[in-house]
Amino acid sequence: MDSEIIQTAPWGEEELNGLRIRAVAGMSGKRMVHTLEVERMAARLCTLFCPEETNMLRAAALLHDITKEMKTPEQLALCAEYGVDRTRGDELAPKCFHAVTAAALIPHLYPAFAHPTVINAVRWHTTGHAGMTLTEKLIYLADYIDESRTFPDCVTLRTMFWSRNPERMSMPERLELLRAVLITSYDMTITGLINDEVPISPDTILARNELLYEQAEAETNH
Repeated sequence: MDSEIIQTAPWGEEELNGLRIRAVAGMSGKRMVHTLEVERMAARLCTLFCPEETNMLRAAALLHDITKEMKTPEQLALCAEYGVDRTRGDELAPKCFHAVTAAALIPHLYPAFAHPTVINAVRWHTTGHAGMTLTEKLIYLADYIDESRTFPDCVTLRTMFWSRNPERMSMPERLELLRAVLITSYDMTITGLINDEVPISPDTILARNELLYEQAEAETNH
């Protein structure tokens, strides 16, 4: 399903503890709680799919929202400073900006954690994209279903995943469940954006379509 090369994180608990302190230092209480819960959920998901990537994705979770609470002008300034391309669609859907700017900031503010797996997981945690790696999918999902999320869609998605008892599944079954849950998440996201009358990222459409193609192929082969 994924072609990424697995690499064990070059950092342990001491480094992660230091990162956690720095990453949440300037956050509001709500954002801090969310960030810490995403770290926990990412670690929990890793036990099912890729235990060797646990510390890598805990770092990504701690860094995924470091620019979330910045206003749009600040986000635009960061894009200009770090040469991040943006479109008119980006400007009309500013909730996605923080993924791009956070990924751009990591090599500068947190160089010890500037691993491609971390940066890419942060970069794509809001929109997804075609060709997502397993680690990108897990951070995307952890952000959506962490235990601090009380929005109806988040609760529904969290229940959809854990009520199936993935701990008792084989790996192929877990991957099928992951794909189904991600498709549902994209459906929810797209419906919400339509209701809000804001642009939908082409990356989200492409990510959803790719998973639907995979699902159809899997059903045909059964």
